[in-house]
Amino acid sequence: MIGVTAGRSVNPLVTATLVLAFLYFARSIFVPLTFSLFTIAMVWPVQAYLQRWMPKLLALLITLTATIVVIVIVGSSVVWGFTKLAQWMLLNTGRYQAIYMEWAMWLESHGITVAGPLANHFDMAWLVRFTQGVASRLNSFAGFAVLVFIFLMLGLLEVDDFNRRLASPAAQPYGERILIANREIGRKLRRFMVVRSFASVLTGLVVWGFALVAGLELAAAWGAIAFALNYIPFLGPLVATVFPTLFAIAQFDSWQTAVIVFVGLNLIQFIIGSYLEPLLTGASLTISPFAVIFAVFFWSFMWGISGAFIGVPILIAFVVYCAQYPASRWLAVLLSGNPVHYEKTPE
Repeated sequence: MIGVTAGRSVNPLVTATLVLAFLYFARSIFVPLTFSLFTIAMVWPVQAYLQRWMPKLLALLITLTATIVVIVIVGSSVVWGFTKLAQWMLLNTGRYQAIYMEWAMWLESHGITVAGPLANHFDMAWLVRFTQGVASRLNSFAGFAVLVFIFLMLGLLEVDDFNRRLASPAAQPYGERILIANREIGRKLRRFMVVRSFASVLTGLVVWGFALVAGLELAAAWGAIAFALNYIPFLGPLVATVFPTLFAIAQFDSWQTAVIVFVGLNLIQFIIGSYLEPLLTGASLTISPFAVIFAVFFWSFMWGISGAFIGVPILIAFVVYCAQYPASRWLAVLLSGNPVHYEKTPE
């Protein structure tokens, strides 16, 4: 009896481990699939509205075009910002070299030798490897974008048929629960992205203005980077804060000014991310901060930068699905920042 009980208690853990391993090793398929499902939840209301006034394929073309334009705008802001930063760094290599030598001499005077280890890593071979890695990532992104586009196109064409199959008597009672959960997830994700987009635009504008006031060069680039990286919770704002701080050290050659820049940027991120954004989000999207941090880092480990971006939407979907079933509703309550009421079918 003990062996049977132990086996039953271990089986869910083993199953979860196997599923996570499968998601990790098959991430080249599941990452674009997850992105496409997330995008479908965002743009389906547009597709459904357009289908009322025009042929389905024409509505699909308009929806896909608008979606691609938005994605290109956000992605281009990151590329443009980091390109301007790279150009500035190439033009000011001598300034970085002087700062490096000054700091290396100071550390060596305190018994810390850094010249040797750094010289072993930052050479021409390292630069070639870094360039090859960037090229490889660009090629991977091109394949990723093609898969997302294919999944998105096919998914938008099948949403109506899939909903009808879920509503059929043969799919009950689970079909109705999934329909309710899908509507709830779409509503929450759309609100999440609207608030996140507003906060990202506001963050980019405020960072741009702060960089101008502080005299930081490439103010527009820092604003563009802050805007795009703000879509990745915690990790994005961290990068958007650390990079300008290191840049300020090189530009002003003063750690005091760098501290002012660091404090100012963190204050901007704190006010918008920790006060204004939760205020706009409301209680219906409140999720435990610990759960959000865990989701970002866990899915970053599983799927890289793509996982960091999609981690919170996955968490939102998980919480909604857990709330639909009595056996898992306690998980939804624990993961929510406040006890919230979810739309669910009668038990």
